[in-house]
Amino acid sequence: MSVIGFDLGNDNCVIAAVKQRGIDVLLNDESSRETPAVVSFGEKQRFLGSAGAASAALHTKSTISQVKRLIGRDFRQPDVQEDLNRLPFATSEGPDGRILIHIRFMNEDRIFTPVQILGMVLSHLKQVAEKNLQSAVADCVIGIPSYFTDSQRRAYLDAAAIAGLKPLRLMHDLAATALGYGIYKTDLHNSREPINVAFVDIGQCDTQVSVVAFETGQMRVLSHASDPNLGGRDFDEVLFRYFAEQFKEQYNIDVYCNVRACIRLRSSCEKLKKVLSANAEAPLSIECLMDEKDVKGFIKREEFERLSSSLLERVLVPCKNAVLDAGLQVDRIQSVELVGSGSRIPAIAKILSRFFKRDPSRSLNASECVARGCALQGAMLSPIFRVRDYEQVSGGRNEKMRLDLDPWEEVGGLDSNFLWRE
Repeated sequence: MSVIGFDLGNDNCVIAAVKQRGIDVLLNDESSRETPAVVSFGEKQRFLGSAGAASAALHTKSTISQVKRLIGRDFRQPDVQEDLNRLPFATSEGPDGRILIHIRFMNEDRIFTPVQILGMVLSHLKQVAEKNLQSAVADCVIGIPSYFTDSQRRAYLDAAAIAGLKPLRLMHDLAATALGYGIYKTDLHNSREPINVAFVDIGQCDTQVSVVAFETGQMRVLSHASDPNLGGRDFDEVLFRYFAEQFKEQYNIDVYCNVRACIRLRSSCEKLKKVLSANAEAPLSIECLMDEKDVKGFIKREEFERLSSSLLERVLVPCKNAVLDAGLQVDRIQSVELVGSGSRIPAIAKILSRFFKRDPSRSLNASECVARGCALQGAMLSPIFRVRDYEQVSGGRNEKMRLDLDPWEEVGGLDSNFLWRE
């Protein structure tokens, strides 16, 4: 038996496992460290992960993605409706007010719930882990956002049960990140005074901030704050709208009328955003986007930042709330760690530098830190491994604690030397 940690992202998932006296990120069949959180239903076959992402263009209305945004949510919630308008598959309201997903599979109309779809994703991730480890996998720790409601947490446990997994704990993303950070930062264990670190996670669809105090022999989560509706995809949407308007004027095409054109343009805008992170300007070129027309565009980073100014201002809101809830002044924050798929935008680093009065550090792997921390927590909770005790104190007004159900507890241990044995 092995213990693994799952980071279930909005777009991609990461699997980490405890082995070889350390934490390893597992590779999928394509030798990639990230697996798309996609389920695509073809005419006679179901495609999962990377295969599902590759089949998305062929089965547009039968490809389910971004299920993390839908699980445990009510159909009529305004932000849910906004998400559903961006997604190509059909949905409806169930008898309990939750979301039902409609697809065509095996020449039949099928209805699935987001919990069932997430169960399929977890089942695929479990198979990837078992193939890598050559052993059965059941015990796991799953990362969740700190703002998840009770129903969303229960939905995650139900999806894990469908996949045949036994979650030892549902752990807040940034608590897992802080756990992995504290293990390897040896200078934290020799300090006489608490070292306060702010962790800022700009994900694909949300922004989370936590302030954590590290002391000799312990770590304390002081506060959590978040914006569930601000992430990297919102910056993609800025580029999408910019080029959609530009193409309407230049080429007389309206991509909003074509689902496949919208998907292709959004995908190209996401790639363009990454190019702008390293370059002052970037071109956009798509063949046969719509009506057999090839399109070309161009944008400078300055223009992109100007169009995104309102989003950049929103990034500071959870930062201010987290520092306030922690009961600290900004100058008491000794370090700022920036993680998440959306954290690579240079303008975000600039605005955080001005607020915290120090440059954000990128010492952690932005995409893998949550999965690694979850795997470490799993090793501490599992009877398979023996880990040295290290006290963790959880506190803060804004932290959501669940002490009555073990999988929801956000407590754990650190091992300064990170030693275990089976």
